[in-house]
Amino acid sequence: MDHHDKYVTPLGSRYSSEEMSNNFSDIAKFSQWRKLWLLLARAQQQLGLDITNEQLQEMEKNLTNIDFELARKEENKYRHDVMAHVHTFAACCPSAAGIIHLGATSCYVTDNADLIIIRNAFNIILPKLARCIDRLAKFANEYKNLPILGFTHLQPAQLTTLGKRATLWIFDLLMDLRNLTRARNDLRFRGVKGTTGTQASFLALFNNNHEKVKKLDKLVTKMAGFDSAYIVTGQTYSRKVDVDILNALGSLGASLHKIATDIRLLASMKQLEEPFEKSQIGSSAMPYKRNPMRCERTCGLARHLMTLVSNAQHTAAVQWFERTLDDSANRRITLAEAFLTADGVLRTMQNISEGLVVYPKVIHKQIMQELPFMASENIIMAMVKAGANRQECHEKLRVLSHEAGRVVKMEGGNNDLVERVKLCEYFAPIHSSLNDILDPVLFIGRAPEQVDEFLNTEVYPKIKSYESDLAETSILTI
Repeated sequence: MDHHDKYVTPLGSRYSSEEMSNNFSDIAKFSQWRKLWLLLARAQQQLGLDITNEQLQEMEKNLTNIDFELARKEENKYRHDVMAHVHTFAACCPSAAGIIHLGATSCYVTDNADLIIIRNAFNIILPKLARCIDRLAKFANEYKNLPILGFTHLQPAQLTTLGKRATLWIFDLLMDLRNLTRARNDLRFRGVKGTTGTQASFLALFNNNHEKVKKLDKLVTKMAGFDSAYIVTGQTYSRKVDVDILNALGSLGASLHKIATDIRLLASMKQLEEPFEKSQIGSSAMPYKRNPMRCERTCGLARHLMTLVSNAQHTAAVQWFERTLDDSANRRITLAEAFLTADGVLRTMQNISEGLVVYPKVIHKQIMQELPFMASENIIMAMVKAGANRQECHEKLRVLSHEAGRVVKMEGGNNDLVERVKLCEYFAPIHSSLNDILDPVLFIGRAPEQVDEFLNTEVYPKIKSYESDLAETSILTI
């Protein structure tokens, strides 16, 4: 079908994977509804209701045989999406028509299907997050010894290494891996609860047999692939569950935004670049531009992901008593968009982290613009060891530093403090060792060792369970 004459969300058409788009598709959702109706009927049969094998077989054969045009007409008629699909399912299962949705409320299919789709969505994005961590871990290990300017307040600070900086990104992503895993593992089935969560309709169906109603709930829960169901619900499962889900996804968005921003800043300094393809155009007006388009996309999508958290919070806050329907329209948009956006951001970040280009000579040049000032204390210590007076040396170096600073700030020149020290007879005792004193490696502390310890102790063990998923690469077509 040609969709060029109507709006189609870019989350599906441009950014997310086909797998995630399929997970939130109409066919996935409504076939899941039908499967849930089948599971309910199957469990009811096992517990003694008059449901035949032929009825179950008819339902099973038509799980994906959905007449969407008929469903549309039925919903226009009844103004009720679930009943529209009950009638549409019944139309292709005439012998089972009388037992479809027996004893259930709409949220039996809507909420339970949502929980299944959400669980599937977590299972799609978690390996992608693990791959991002894996790629950045390789990057951190490769560049753990490469000195680079540290920045605090976006002002030059003590040196670190490029690999150590990458571990800060990974640290945040490990928190996201934990949060998303926990949100997925905390999911339970809504189960078979009835209109206000009391199971009254099923109690009536089974002639006040409480044990059969409890067994029905457990049977359907197990058939749906869940270990347990929420013991108490209103008409819906608590919308606080959605808050937990969106909090984890929104937090992931914050992490990825920070990483992409750091890369954009480093690219502006020409220290590194994201992948840039041979025929890629950076600007329609300026042919020389190599804009960090992927990182900018990451930031744009991540911001959208972060804003969606408030939707879940507001929805949970206004669920009066057992339920209000103002959650429905909002959740149709928010849940799908959150996972589609997270999927798109992770695909983009994986692509970036698989092709980062580093420029060590530029990094070294920029270090040497700042290091002479940072090394002042080291120069003083070396002079004191050579027999100089500490205060006298400090004053000499202060004067030379201010002169060099004036050249940098007032004349736009390079930092020439080292040359001034070399020309100053007072510092003759250390002239021969000055290059050694200014070796950037002396200023990175334990950064390389910290990278090794972090990767071996925290990173590799936490992504080991995704080992079979790590080889897949991320290719962006847009």
